[in-house]
Order: sequence, then structure tokens, then C-alpha cells
Amino acid sequence: MTKDKEPTDHGSALEVKANDAKIVRKIVLITLSSFTLIFTIGIISGYFYIKSALEPVDPGSKEKVEIEIPLGSSTTEIAGILEKNGVIKNSGIFRFYIKFKNYSDFQAGEYTLTPSLTLKEIVTELQSGKIMEEPLYRITIPEGKTIEQIAGIFAKKLSFSEEDFIEVANDETFIKELMEKYPSLLSEEILDKELYMPLEGYLFAGTYDIFEEEPSPRQLIETMVERTDEILKSRHEQVAASGLTIHEILTLASVIERESKFSEDRPKVAQVYFNRIDNNMKLQSDITAFYGLKNLKHKAVVTYDDIEVDTPYNTYVVDGLPIGPIDSPGEEAIDGVLDPEGEDFTKLYYFSRPNGETFYSDTIEEHNRIKEEYRHEWYDLENEESDSDK
Repeated sequence: MTKDKEPTDHGSALEVKANDAKIVRKIVLITLSSFTLIFTIGIISGYFYIKSALEPVDPGSKEKVEIEIPLGSSTTEIAGILEKNGVIKNSGIFRFYIKFKNYSDFQAGEYTLTPSLTLKEIVTELQSGKIMEEPLYRITIPEGKTIEQIAGIFAKKLSFSEEDFIEVANDETFIKELMEKYPSLLSEEILDKELYMPLEGYLFAGTYDIFEEEPSPRQLIETMVERTDEILKSRHEQVAASGLTIHEILTLASVIERESKFSEDRPKVAQVYFNRIDNNMKLQSDITAFYGLKNLKHKAVVTYDDIEVDTPYNTYVVDGLPIGPIDSPGEEAIDGVLDPEGEDFTKLYYFSRPNGETFYSDTIEEHNRIKEEYRHEWYDLENEESDSDK
């Protein structure tokens, strides 16, 4: 009689080993996935951190910061001085930037910089020492000026004519070059053949220091476009939330610039226009009618003949916004569009006196009563201007 073999533990041992291997693989997989996730998050975070550090500290700032770069300063010391004075965000990123770009030859001396400068602009200033010099020209372009008026301001002080400036501002080849360089600002909308001036509204109103003896219109126009680009980029979240294109924002801001005199009225006037659009009402802005007539001088009183002329700018005729900006708006007007008074402000009409005081109404009857009370002030103003022109 044969004896049965005793059972062994070989089968169960193999199962245990297989299970252990599965657990190990699972642990390795989870560990690798975790490291991959952490690494990916780190890369993304690092990218946005570096991207932010490469941008101006405050693109809209006009603050002037006095900085001294001592003789023999290293790039590390220069970066530290700039960061300490709030001109750059991160000294380490600045050092990496100048090393990557192979920038050198920084000059010692006293500089006046602003937090709105890009890293490239800061490097240029430190290399050239230009900022240590007094500008040859300091020219201020007031808010609410058209391109033709801007051309006249520059032509009075510089070596080119109004016609030279306007010709460059309308040059299609140049405009397309600017569109490639500033794609987030300049869209195909500015190529519409019905626009009087493609770049109207895109030349930022402000003070410009000019260090060249004979700057060209091309240089000045690009500088002004670049400033507008910086202003809008510094408000990119508000721009995205507005639901408007850049062209629409600048168009409405250009109307608000001329229709409201005081800071507190700009968000309210913007809201009136949004309310009118929501109620399928025409904007009926006098100055859009005047611009459509190519009347650069702001007439004090609109006539029925003015508002009946069919132009793509006349908001008594067209629905919604005019085809494009009618002047160069300032930051307050742009902010009025991006941050209007709010839906609780339900007014549909406004009337401004020559002194800037503005009244808001819910009904046309109330609006007309206010107009009757104060309209004579505009007639008086127009008569005074007519007398002064004689």
C-alpha cells in the first residue's frame, strides 16, 4: 500500500510572492504618479512664477524711483538694488534674465526709474545711461485727443509735419507690423475700411520724454501703442470678465472720455450706455455724431442736421457702439468701461453742464426737463467760442 505524499506549502508561497509583487508594483506606481504630479505642478507653478516675475511690477504706475548704482557694482548687487527699490519683482529672475540674454555693460550712476518699466527697458536704461540725461523734449498728449490733434501737438515741437505723422499712422504695412508685434491689442477690427483712422484710440494719452533730436513719427506711434498695450495687459482679468473686445473697450472709453469730466461720473456714464444697449436703445452721443462729420472741434450744441447724417460713427443712427474709437481715452475712462457703476444704477439718460456737473434720469420726460433748465449754458459757451475765434 502506497503512502500519499504530504502536502507542501509551495503553492501558497508562490501566491504570497505574487501578491507581494503586486503590492510593490502598486506602491511604485503610486509613488511615481505622485512624483509626476508633484513635478508637473512644480513645473506649472514655476512657469507662472517666472512669467509673473518677468512682467513689470506695476504697468500703470507713474511713480518715479530714484536709484543709485555704485561704481563697480556686480549684477547681483544691481539686481538687489532694483528689487529693494520695487523696480523689479525678483532679483534672482532678473539675474537669470540678463544672463540668458547675455546683457552686460551696465553703467554706474543715478537713475530715475518707474515700476511700470519692463525688464528690457530697465536693462536698456542701465546700459545707455539715457535716464541720467534730461530729455530733449517732454510732450504731453491730453486725454480725448484725436490722431489729427496728436499729430498737431507733436508737429509744433518736432521736425516732422502733421501730414507726415498722419501718413505713417495710416500706413497699412506699418499697421500690420504693429498687429504682429502687439497681437493681444491690435485685431483685424482696425483694418475695417470704414474706419477714418485705423489706430484712433490706440495711441495712449500721456507725457512722453524724448531723448532723440529727431524722433520719427513711426517711433512715437509705436511707443504710444506699446503704452496702450501695457495698460490693457495690466487689466487682463477685467478685460476677460467684461465680455468685450479690446476694440470695443477702447471705443466706449473714447466716448466716455469726452462725455464725462469728473472721475466719479465715468463709471456712471458707462453704466448708462450699458443700460441703453441692454434696452435696445441707441447710445445717442453728440460727440460721435460730430466725429462722424469729421468735426474735430467739439461743438457745444448738436443740431438735428448733425444727428441725421448717416456715418458709421453716429450713434444716433447706428445701433450699439460706433465702428471705432473717436479719440485717445485715458486710464479713468478705460476703467469706467471695465468697472461700471453696476446693475443697480438703472439710469438711461444723462445730461452734463459745461462745468461738468452731470444729472442722471430714468425717463425721457425727466431728462428733457433738465435739458430745458441748463441747455442755455451750452449756447452761451458756443457763442463765447465763436466770438473768440473772430
